[in-house]
Amino acid sequence: MTLRELLDALPRGTLSGPLDVEVSAVTADSRRVEPGSVFVAVRGNQADGHRFIAEAWKRGALAVVAEQAPGQDDISRGTWAHVPDSREALAVLADLLAGQPSRDLKLVGVTGTNGKTTTVFLIHHVMSELWVRAGMLGTIRTEDGAERMDAERTTPDPVGLQALLARMLSNGCRGAVMEVSSHGIDQKRVSSVAFDVAVFTNLSQDHLDYHGSMENYFAAKCRWFQSLAEDPLGKQPVAVINIDDRRGAELADKLGGIMKVVGYGFGVKSDFRAEAVRQTPEGTQFALNVKGKSILVRTPLIGRFNVFNAMAAIAAACSLGLRLREVVHALASAPQVPGRMELVGHRNGVSVFVDYAHTPDAIDNACRTLRELEPRRLITVFGCGGDRDREKRPLMAVAAARHSNACILTSDNPRTEDPEAILDQIEQGMDECPHLRIADRAEAIKNAVDTARAGDIVLIAGKGHETYQQFADRTIDFDDRRVAAKALRYRE
Repeated sequence: MTLRELLDALPRGTLSGPLDVEVSAVTADSRRVEPGSVFVAVRGNQADGHRFIAEAWKRGALAVVAEQAPGQDDISRGTWAHVPDSREALAVLADLLAGQPSRDLKLVGVTGTNGKTTTVFLIHHVMSELWVRAGMLGTIRTEDGAERMDAERTTPDPVGLQALLARMLSNGCRGAVMEVSSHGIDQKRVSSVAFDVAVFTNLSQDHLDYHGSMENYFAAKCRWFQSLAEDPLGKQPVAVINIDDRRGAELADKLGGIMKVVGYGFGVKSDFRAEAVRQTPEGTQFALNVKGKSILVRTPLIGRFNVFNAMAAIAAACSLGLRLREVVHALASAPQVPGRMELVGHRNGVSVFVDYAHTPDAIDNACRTLRELEPRRLITVFGCGGDRDREKRPLMAVAAARHSNACILTSDNPRTEDPEAILDQIEQGMDECPHLRIADRAEAIKNAVDTARAGDIVLIAGKGHETYQQFADRTIDFDDRRVAAKALRYRE
């Protein structure tokens, strides 16, 4: 592709310099610039890419895309594109250079505070069962139809994202599903991605260290749906929304009339409505009403919140054109989602679950779910991450204390903060709930398992699938599931 063909796609870009030359790559990382590359200078939270333009020229950049006019030295170096928004430009160029792969995939995006990962896993399972090959991008891992890889971030940067979508297409995937984080939306990582279905699971307090307020957090979610309605990139996207959630209902109202909305929930206004829920430690079943007809849904997942996740997956799959009965049948064989209400094991009458719950709402849902299994006692082990939203720390304690018979407060990922100071803030919300403070997470898990008695359930919340723990000066290997399984094995 020539530079002219590439840069002509930029909205409101002012170009100067030679254009009839071949482009090899696009990048926003000056360290990855090679001869023939286009360097896009992006203003980030930690660093401003405009500071690295000189380095990009030295490494052989063919052109620079920036939010400022070129200097005298730049004019003689190569081609310059002056744009109003570098992030938007990066998304457009990455999509075009990759061959616009999302336009040839059936693509579902899932956003929300809680439930994204589980919903993505369920949709991917259904796609894989019915289409043989499907792609997935999420917090835990990515799959390109041929290979499974650990995920580096929930929503990749535009260059990495478009490259991955292109691989999925070349590997024979008919469709794909991905998590869409509020950070990814705000930083325009999913701009120029053509979605067929956009799912909204719920909204509760999280990421306020980044967004500043719940209104800003919600606004980021809304922008994604509104952008799909305004510029569907040749598709007719459908919004699948949890309308039992207050913010979900608000979003559905905003979108009414500008794009198709499919609502799910327990309420009578839902297009996909659940009732008659029954659950055991082995799974859940419920009746799903769709257009006046009822079908029995079985899933190996437990919890009312997983009923919402299952409905979201079913509604999304049906919005792609898949048949309801085939979708429901495929869902029955879905695997356990790593670190999402994952059963570690049973021993001497004690059951241990690990869950990624790291927000007040998620802790409340996880504890409530396990209380419904009627344990003799519920013992909850949890902490809060350092260098993140501090306001939610006592709120998480309130949620855990509300449903637990006892809690053990421990470290999550302390990062650069003092673990004991974090525990002080958590403890403010514990009220009268019996609890211990054990900053060492492995010791806290072992204590919970050792002191549990027959009939008790232990919930280890916060880190879920993560296999590390971050401190100020180091990152160590740490897996809640492995530590809990070992404690269970040596339990008397």
